[in-house]
Amino acid sequence: MATDIRRREFIVTLGGAAAWPLVARAQQGERMRRVAVLAPDYLQDDREGQARVAAFLDTLRKQGWSEGRNVHIEYRWGIDRLNAFAVELVHMSPDVIVADGNIALAELHRLTSTIPIVFVQVSDSVGSGFVPSLARPGGNMTGFENFEPTMGSKWLGVLKEAAPNVSRAAVLFGSNSTANVAFLGAAQSVAPELGVTLIVVDVERSEIEPAVTAFTSRQDGGLVVMPNSKTILDRGTIMTLAARHRLPAVYPFRYFANEGGLIAYGPDQDDLWRGSATYVDRILRGEKPGELPVQAPTKFELAVNLKTAKALGLRIPPAFPLRADVVIE
Repeated sequence: MATDIRRREFIVTLGGAAAWPLVARAQQGERMRRVAVLAPDYLQDDREGQARVAAFLDTLRKQGWSEGRNVHIEYRWGIDRLNAFAVELVHMSPDVIVADGNIALAELHRLTSTIPIVFVQVSDSVGSGFVPSLARPGGNMTGFENFEPTMGSKWLGVLKEAAPNVSRAAVLFGSNSTANVAFLGAAQSVAPELGVTLIVVDVERSEIEPAVTAFTSRQDGGLVVMPNSKTILDRGTIMTLAARHRLPAVYPFRYFANEGGLIAYGPDQDDLWRGSATYVDRILRGEKPGELPVQAPTKFELAVNLKTAKALGLRIPPAFPLRADVVIE
């Protein structure tokens, strides 16, 4: 019995490293390629995470890659075991790792300088120390950025435009993210001219619910929610708090507005994941990641949920919905 237990533990430790050779041997006439995906911003059953993966897989199929025929993909979801997942995937030695977000990329950057990495939805990859140049990243990684460092000022500006009476804003950010720190700095730089006092809530060190509840002692407040694994995973709680305390809020991705958030401003995420699949294809066919330029987003979406505005008792200026890409009524 002890021998059986040790054998099972050994197999679990190897994870996909043990499974992949078995898959490869089952195929005839075509070499099986191995791709790993590290996605801490989503849980496995999160429909938004699945939507991103669906866009990724659809593009891979169009490039000639089919799960179980010539490619096998290993997924690791969620933030709680990020460090262990990153170590596990690196030990598998896949042909390519896809890293979703700055925190995932930071772990992989620390662990390997040889396995090709395609990142997606990463902010300020040069300032964060991941690559020396966007045009020629060099090394083992390249990918698709989502936000430039000045984005924090744009989120605050959009919030003030939609809710002119806001004079205080709680900024939910993560201090462990270099990009989030840059977003916060950009918001702080424009806050005085917008007439907004910022209250900083570090979601890495504070519980979101009591921090937001304490902020709502006055009626002139709003929320700026920055892209972070914790704000994404806890988005339901954040939007419930915004509704309960009648807080106008701006979020970084369209799906927040789809799920009941007031305003969202950010890139087309599916487009970024489709792009990452094209880079995975090129690397699997022999190109080097360091020779593929880091790409900036080309599609940004402004979404406003008028149903939520009505529930908040907020009168959005009439011109605001006219310039929105998505209006939810």
